[in-house]
Amino acid sequence: MKAAPIRVVLVDDHEVVRRGIRAILSESDEFTVVGEARDGEEGLQLIRHARPDLALVDIRMGGRDGPALCQAVQAERLPTAVVILTSFLDQDLVRTCLRYGVRGYLVKDVEGFDLVQSLRKIVHGGAVLDPKAAEVVLQWIQCDPAYATGPRLTPQDIEILRLVAEGLTNREIGRQLYLSENTVKARVNDIIRRLNAKNRIEAVMIAHRQGWF
Repeated sequence: MKAAPIRVVLVDDHEVVRRGIRAILSESDEFTVVGEARDGEEGLQLIRHARPDLALVDIRMGGRDGPALCQAVQAERLPTAVVILTSFLDQDLVRTCLRYGVRGYLVKDVEGFDLVQSLRKIVHGGAVLDPKAAEVVLQWIQCDPAYATGPRLTPQDIEILRLVAEGLTNREIGRQLYLSENTVKARVNDIIRRLNAKNRIEAVMIAHRQGWF
């Protein structure tokens, strides 16, 4: 039986950008855009009402901005995975969004194919960080003395993080390592906790900083 399409909302104050993203996603029957919003306040109301799988959110908007929207989605425990799609790479913005639980941080010059691939990974439990944003996060971690040392991980923990860094989902990691999906999920959560990271992305960046892979 054919899987239900991935339901997406677009939150951006530029109509041209929303039209462009909608056009890209419409090329695949995997996605359906169920709503659009011009700012974070409209976006939050839309997410509350539509409960989409994904929300593609800009950072700089009138009224409630992208980080504030991310914070509200996290605080209300809404099931939508938030993906930042922006042209801004300010360290504080990237840092704030990651701490508010975004599942992806992509730059607007991303190719259409790469955008679709990234959204597939995210909706199946992965996390995606644009290479340009990854450089910003790595600089932040390198300059933060709190990350100078950290707990050692087991070889399998490090292998799990390496596969997370490649964008694999918990199920895909389990297949490669002969572990159940639930076991992988529990191990990833434990790694995040032991590294004092906020999410999968930050855990991967800490592992890079430690030179584990």
